[in-house]
Amino acid sequence: MLSIMSTPIRSVLIVGAGAVGSAVASLAARAPGAAVSVLAGGERARRCRKDGFILNGSRYDFPVVEPSGHGEPDLVIVAVKTYQLEHAISDLRNHVGPGTLILSLLNGITSEEQLSREFGAEKVPLAMILGIDAVREGNATRFSGTGTIHLGDARNPPGAWSTRVSRISEFFQRAGMSWNVPENMTRGLWYKFMINVGINQASAVLRAPYGAFQGPGDARELMESAMRETVELSRALGTGLVSSDVSAWQETLARLSPDGKTSMLQDVEARRRTEVDAFAGAVMGLALSVGQDVPVNRTLFRLIRAIEGAYPAG
Repeated sequence: MLSIMSTPIRSVLIVGAGAVGSAVASLAARAPGAAVSVLAGGERARRCRKDGFILNGSRYDFPVVEPSGHGEPDLVIVAVKTYQLEHAISDLRNHVGPGTLILSLLNGITSEEQLSREFGAEKVPLAMILGIDAVREGNATRFSGTGTIHLGDARNPPGAWSTRVSRISEFFQRAGMSWNVPENMTRGLWYKFMINVGINQASAVLRAPYGAFQGPGDARELMESAMRETVELSRALGTGLVSSDVSAWQETLARLSPDGKTSMLQDVEARRRTEVDAFAGAVMGLALSVGQDVPVNRTLFRLIRAIEGAYPAG
């Protein structure tokens, strides 16, 4: 008999069914025999059951699982904001069994460490999603690019992936999802971190969609200057980024809808708290530890904090 850690993934629990989480849920549901549910409690659970999820015009009624319930899904996909992770971990405590794997699609570079401390590092491979342009309005999400989920252990030698990486990859293959297992996943996480530090923060400050950054100009230069500081930080920490990574991002950016908006721009427009602590805040903290100056990220941090501070009270 196959061990529980080598059996195919059949049940998936989505934690954080916002723009990215609901889009990924709709993709995962395409896997033959897959049971995809959403974790939600209280008023949020009531709205999910009543209104469902509208994804590119089609309604999905994913089963809603309450935090107070009990379950052991094969795979948990976490897609909350970085500042919501502690609460998500609390909600998840009754829903992680011996064979459950946990995939974090959060921005930033610390979520896997937090999840590992709570549930065990053996359950939490590294992961990120890149190239998705999902925009959420109410319970409706639209996206033209589904993106690619990159996952793996810190190192993934070709032909010698771990069982957990192979299980998740096989599930994504069955679902027809775009996925990739980089040989150096640590570098991959930092690559996305670099992108978010640039495009998310520049778009939030300029209130500009992807199209503003797809051609030469001051908007692109602002984005890339924040990214270059992240590359220099990566060099100091030995996480693998190189100068050419800044220009390589343009290939992905060019495929995104010009009218699409980053998650941070959506947050600013909706007057929500942003993830600036996980971007410029993290860059500033790490730069201090290695004696690096990051004036662009320091300025972006102050500007975004000022934007948040100008939100109407209440």
